[in-house]
Amino acid sequence: MDNQSNERSFILSGFNETMNFTVPLFSVTLLYYCVILFFNISLVLLIVLDESLHEPMYILLSSFCINALYGTTGFYPKFLSDLLSSSHRISYEGISYEGCLLQGFVMYSFVCCDLSILTVMAFDRYLAICRPLHYHSFMTKRRLSQLVCFSWLTPFCIFAIHVLLTARLKLCGIKIQRVLCLNWLIVKLACPEADTFSNNISAYVMIVIYQSHWLFIIWTYIYLIKTCVRSREDRVKFTQTCVPHLTSVIINGTVLAFDTMYLRFGSRDLSQSLQNFIALEFLIIPPVMNPLMYGFKLTKIRNRILSLIYLKGK
Repeated sequence: MDNQSNERSFILSGFNETMNFTVPLFSVTLLYYCVILFFNISLVLLIVLDESLHEPMYILLSSFCINALYGTTGFYPKFLSDLLSSSHRISYEGISYEGCLLQGFVMYSFVCCDLSILTVMAFDRYLAICRPLHYHSFMTKRRLSQLVCFSWLTPFCIFAIHVLLTARLKLCGIKIQRVLCLNWLIVKLACPEADTFSNNISAYVMIVIYQSHWLFIIWTYIYLIKTCVRSREDRVKFTQTCVPHLTSVIINGTVLAFDTMYLRFGSRDLSQSLQNFIALEFLIIPPVMNPLMYGFKLTKIRNRILSLIYLKGK
């Protein structure tokens, strides 16, 4: 029996406990999304408009903030719309089903773009501190453009393939246990006879690629710390430019590890609201913490912000 033809929508069961406080949740979420937009857009504009910040580290930071805007825009507007909707469904057929796949693509590519950009930023700090004589000859505008393209195009290509593999599956279920679409949740709804081998291979390839990113970042910081303990000047440079990046790495890594551990070992006895928060941590914490961290810690950006505040106050 082919159940696929009978299933016209996915039910987002993560909304079940939001029905009693929809308006307060909508108000808080809208305010939080506006905060995310304000912090990230402000930092991007500051870097773009100030020529003294047209350096690799700051250009990579602007790419980091643009990715935060990309990922959160792929979730928050739809989430806000669903909160006000009487039925939390995404049509299975036509463009709306494609929209579900698109949201899954955006979520995956957002997370992995973050990791790719953090990897490139770690490489940039390694060159600046451990290979200062070669930094400017290597980190040219062309090379920087190539690295930025790498950090964006690699996740896009990987997950475009993953989405195509997911779209071909026949589905026998309609209930998604979250408040957003993710491709692996759609794969879990596949009929028993569906061939998910290609999806599994794609997932393993993705894990290997992005685990290697984490290993590269760890190796880079081990080398950076070894180098910086020898010189007071290097320690100051590490504190000023590497601490914000290292903090972002820790925040992103902790959030993703916590979500992964919950998926593997977490109890389903937790309230739906707490399960939703755990599932959405990667869209709640890093998009606000990262621009705040860089804005307050990087001297050039902090001084520029303070000078703008001082001029506006006069």
